[in-house]
Amino acid sequence: MITKFNVDNVHFSIDVAQDTPVLWVLRDILNLTNTKYGCGVGECGACTVLLDNKAIRACSTPISMINNKSITTIANNEDKDLKKLQNAWIEEDVSQCGYCQPGQIINALALIKQTPLPSDEQIIFSMNGNICRCGTYNKIKTAIKTASKS
Repeated sequence: MITKFNVDNVHFSIDVAQDTPVLWVLRDILNLTNTKYGCGVGECGACTVLLDNKAIRACSTPISMINNKSITTIANNEDKDLKKLQNAWIEEDVSQCGYCQPGQIINALALIKQTPLPSDEQIIFSMNGNICRCGTYNKIKTAIKTASKS
């Protein structure tokens, strides 16, 4: 079955098994490797992308769920809110190893799109489940607040 969708404003039409995870379509078929593989079961958040502006775990979402929808990844060059978050991440020196950061930023993007000026409690609740092995959670929260104010 043909699945049609957009990734970062580029249209794709592919024929793959409908239970293929979105992550493998992005990474292995489309060669868009900015979205990371973490745990493979949707628990760590490293693979987070936006599906019509809602955060999903790409490793556990089947391609059948994205037909005629839009995906936003960390590589999107047109989303102004994403740019604000990326700049805040740099300004606040969030990244250490950096592996989880694409998923962290995209999850934060979903929050900012839904709640432009989130409280500390909203940030903590929204970011819960995106694991950072380096423990940069306070810097992540600060960067989200910085981005939301700009």
